[in-house]
Amino acid sequence: MTKIGLFGVGLDTYWPQFEGLLERLEGYQQQIADKMKGFGAEVVNVGLVDSPIDAREKAEVLKAEDVDILFLYISTYALSSTVLPVVQKVKCPVVILNIQPVAAIDYERFNALGDRGKMTGEWLAHCQACSVPEFANVFNRAGIDYEFVTGYLDEPEVWAEIQDWIDAAKVVSIMQNNRLGVLGHYYAGMLDVYSDLTKQSSAFGTHIEIVEMCEVKKYRDAVTQAEVDEKLKEFNTTFEVTHACENEELVRAAKTSIALDKLVLNHDLGSLAYYYEGETANEYENIVTSVIAGNTLLTGKNVPVAGEYEVKNAQAMKIMDAFGVGGSFSEFYAMDFNDDIVMLGHDGPAHFAIAEGNVKLVPLPVYHGKPGKGLSIQMTVQHGPVTLLSVVEGKDDVFLLVAEGESVDGPILQIGNTNSRYRFSIGVRAFMNEWSKQGPSHHCAIGVGHIANKVQKLGNLLNLRVVRIC
Repeated sequence: MTKIGLFGVGLDTYWPQFEGLLERLEGYQQQIADKMKGFGAEVVNVGLVDSPIDAREKAEVLKAEDVDILFLYISTYALSSTVLPVVQKVKCPVVILNIQPVAAIDYERFNALGDRGKMTGEWLAHCQACSVPEFANVFNRAGIDYEFVTGYLDEPEVWAEIQDWIDAAKVVSIMQNNRLGVLGHYYAGMLDVYSDLTKQSSAFGTHIEIVEMCEVKKYRDAVTQAEVDEKLKEFNTTFEVTHACENEELVRAAKTSIALDKLVLNHDLGSLAYYYEGETANEYENIVTSVIAGNTLLTGKNVPVAGEYEVKNAQAMKIMDAFGVGGSFSEFYAMDFNDDIVMLGHDGPAHFAIAEGNVKLVPLPVYHGKPGKGLSIQMTVQHGPVTLLSVVEGKDDVFLLVAEGESVDGPILQIGNTNSRYRFSIGVRAFMNEWSKQGPSHHCAIGVGHIANKVQKLGNLLNLRVVRIC
């Protein structure tokens, strides 16, 4: 679970002056903590900090808990000297919650209180905004990065924003603990696909494990008939296995799928990038021409697999999968200017969990641009909102490229590949130009739903630039 640190801030001078104010503010903070727990996070709530001495003590607790992200709730006006020690000690991303109890003070009821002391206490319960510029000033001068969530307690937009931050922190943790396997070698000549593995580890914290084809062959050679029978059942449960699929090809794919499962298990892999070419009809070619079904199963079960040794796109697919929106391996297929759409797809692997309708397992007489023949996946991504993500290695940095669009109904190419029709708010011409100008590889990951805001927050937490096209 993502571990969240939560601390509130106030001013100890107020408590003896205004009866009940402290307890009221602590109640608001508890509401926030309870709501955060509902988002599937472990919340380390150290309560309300109201003095520099208390700040240092609570900072020690948060530091020892090793929280992934720190939420600072401004309950009322507080001194910046109360806040700075906590943030400096904990040293993790900070989100400042400038959240009032209600959308606006009830002015008529407020002014009818009659007692200016009570009125001041009531005002201080709504005084969150007072400290916002002060904290920002001090954080800026101290070189501390931070973000704001501004609104009121019952506002849906506030909780959507907070959930996005929690989801992004969860993905950061997943990426930092992920083990990405690389199997085989690059597709020769695809210069855009070539990646700097050190940069990928530095950007995301990912461990990259180099795995060998001979290990896959070892597992494949040891497959039993019982394992094959079980895998064939899985094929028939997950896919619509078309009648054109020969039994020999199904068994060949099943054996390879079993071997891939064992490779993933042995190395505790959370994602994989692969490609191989060798002498015609060698044993490794037999493996690599029968991987699509097995890799599609892995992708749909939270171990995304990218072909053509596309490490960057395996990272993008893992991010999308960690957000719970899929992340299917794709490249640009064709543009349709009559319908103002662009078609994207690939010959596999696919993310079967985000398919529109059945996922078909079909035979291909030839893998275009690759050796051999075998089984492939034909599917369309769910119709509705989608997000495209590319992890880009630019001239100076690694950054995230994102766009939101729609998967729309219409004719697709029945060529035994994944392919879907996508429409973007800026139109196909502008989208193609603006996306391509950012210099991504020709692959991207596609997930369902609009999550560009989450991706933006992920980039913020990882200190990576995010470019949003639409």
